[in-house]
Amino acid sequence: MLEGKFVVLGVTGSIAAYKSVELVRLLKKRGALVQVIMTKSACEFIKPLTFQVLSQNQVICDMFREPSHWEVEHVALADRADLFLVAPATANIIAKIAAGIADDMLTATILATRARVVVVPAMNVHMYEHPITQKNIRSLKESGIEVIEPAEGLLACGYSGRGRFPEPVDIVNTVDRLIGKAPDLKGRTILITAGPTREPLDPVRFISNHSSGKMGYALARQATLRGAQVVLISGPTNIEPPVGLYKFIPVETALEMEKAVLDNFNQAQVVIKAAAVADFRPKKYNLGKIKKQDGGMVIELVKNPDILQELGQKKQQQVLVGFAAETDEPEKNAVDKLKRKNLDFIVLNDITQEGAGFGSDTNIVKIIYRDGRIEVLPRMLKRDVADAILDRVLPYLN
Repeated sequence: MLEGKFVVLGVTGSIAAYKSVELVRLLKKRGALVQVIMTKSACEFIKPLTFQVLSQNQVICDMFREPSHWEVEHVALADRADLFLVAPATANIIAKIAAGIADDMLTATILATRARVVVVPAMNVHMYEHPITQKNIRSLKESGIEVIEPAEGLLACGYSGRGRFPEPVDIVNTVDRLIGKAPDLKGRTILITAGPTREPLDPVRFISNHSSGKMGYALARQATLRGAQVVLISGPTNIEPPVGLYKFIPVETALEMEKAVLDNFNQAQVVIKAAAVADFRPKKYNLGKIKKQDGGMVIELVKNPDILQELGQKKQQQVLVGFAAETDEPEKNAVDKLKRKNLDFIVLNDITQEGAGFGSDTNIVKIIYRDGRIEVLPRMLKRDVADAILDRVLPYLN
């Protein structure tokens, strides 16, 4: 439930603006406090009075109206919000948020808030599919903004395709999932590793792997939402660190990751090792670029430290969770890793399955416990896999 949660609803100039009336009703029904901000264009589609009656709050349409009390209004709203919902979001407002433009009350408040932001696009199918709009949506996601994809069907403009405003109840369910959950990890410190490592050969080349870091970052993001102090130690990725992290430590090599993990291990109650750490590194680093030459080239490799095994030997009260990305005999190899590294449970990822593995937004995992139990999870978005893993950490803490 959303009892007592403060939701700021931004309504923009789309024909779907009238559907936001139902959003307000459903949010209020679940106990949320709702403040509506309308853009000037939105007021052409629906009158503010409708939202005012349903929300039981004065609707904000003008950035320069005389304030009811002396405070910087967009900053005050930004600080108070538990969640910021822009629904419907036009291509124009998406572009402005992506570019950091703050030329009205809605965009200024979004830029000032530290709360979760959820954007619900609704527009003509060709506008939605335009490369610029898609680029802007990717930019929002990379900034940590949740984007609820539009539905597919007949549009108000007469076209048929993706761009329809989703069902209001589905939007409210997403809001409930994001902020309705109790902060069950509050007061806990969770150390999470993510991404690949890079082992340099020379100033321009390195050995690495296909890990995107998406699973580790999803874990960090969901743990932060659930109240944890998250220390995220990450190899090189193209992902923005989640908002609200306790500590973010970027590293390059396995040796750098080992040091960062050991430096922060004792303060953590939970350690989740989602990084894909290189098993080997070049024995010799060339100060200059290695030049092309006739014939082959032999690179001598040396073994990197096994960070997870080190932690298994050092752990006292910590909950220790590992990942196993496997292709052959996945369960057998994962169970072996679980035992050798003294883990509480291990998350097995069979990367040969479609919709699983590196770079994907979804994952298909099995959770294997020390007592031999194997729990099979369906294909899910990585953020949902992250929540499932954190749900299974909780009993060890309690």
